[in-house]
Amino acid sequence: MADDSQRATGQTGRSRPGTRDGPRSLHFTKMHGLGNDYVVISLLDQEVADPSALARAITDRRRGVGADGLILAGPPQTPEAHLRMIMFNPDGSRAQMCGNGIRCLAKLAWQRGWAKASPLRVQTDHGVRSLDLILNADGGVDRVRVDMGEPILDPARIPVALEGERVVGRPIPVAGRTLTMTCVSMGNPHAVFFVPDLQGVPLATWGPLIEHDPRFPQRVNAHFVQVLAPDLVRMITWERGAGITSACGTGASAVCVAGVLNGLIDRKITAELAGGHLEIEWDPQSNRVFMTGPAVEVFTGCWPG
Repeated sequence: MADDSQRATGQTGRSRPGTRDGPRSLHFTKMHGLGNDYVVISLLDQEVADPSALARAITDRRRGVGADGLILAGPPQTPEAHLRMIMFNPDGSRAQMCGNGIRCLAKLAWQRGWAKASPLRVQTDHGVRSLDLILNADGGVDRVRVDMGEPILDPARIPVALEGERVVGRPIPVAGRTLTMTCVSMGNPHAVFFVPDLQGVPLATWGPLIEHDPRFPQRVNAHFVQVLAPDLVRMITWERGAGITSACGTGASAVCVAGVLNGLIDRKITAELAGGHLEIEWDPQSNRVFMTGPAVEVFTGCWPG
């Protein structure tokens, strides 16, 4: 792939035409994981000339299909993987990793026969992720368990421009208030804030302020979390490049890590999000985080290329 930011190609190097002599069109599938929705396009038999521009257009909820992101499924660039995931946010920026999106891709890969393997190994911009597909009685994918990898706590690698070996329980000013922040990367940067009650969080105001805070050179996803029990949290999310979303898989993983680091929760929890529940476990032996949740196909269609 010569330039992923400008061109994404599959094995054939051509888009499917809508008709014999008509304009080219891209076949897509709309999917969601707990309401966190994506447009998925295969690069195995199609080509996308400008994925950043396509992401901005196709995810538009008034003028396009509408989604929280665009996922391109292509051939891997490493023999370790069965498939590659290239992810773009609605603003056209590229995301290194997406927890709900990778579950959707895994289910679609199984259903379409792109890669019928479990564990399924998917190459992302944050390395190869391994996914276990949990099948139902009919042989379809019911849920997907994702090895999210080891959390990154080094501020320079998250990245966040704050000193110290870790940013855990660090006070920062936001909109005239002092909030306590813990920073974790799960392949993309997260700022986690534990609060006594989510009802008092003006997410639409605080979210963009935190996302664009100059301490975060690559921007950041912001999560506000209420601990309901040692194994249960409720969270709301502002995602960089997308805004308020109903769920965030990497975010829920980061919340689990942040909660353990602050001594607030267990290593195995249920995260309650607006769109449903995710099961998260930070394994003490491997230091890896595992996320389990559903994925749903909504509809298919064609987008003019």
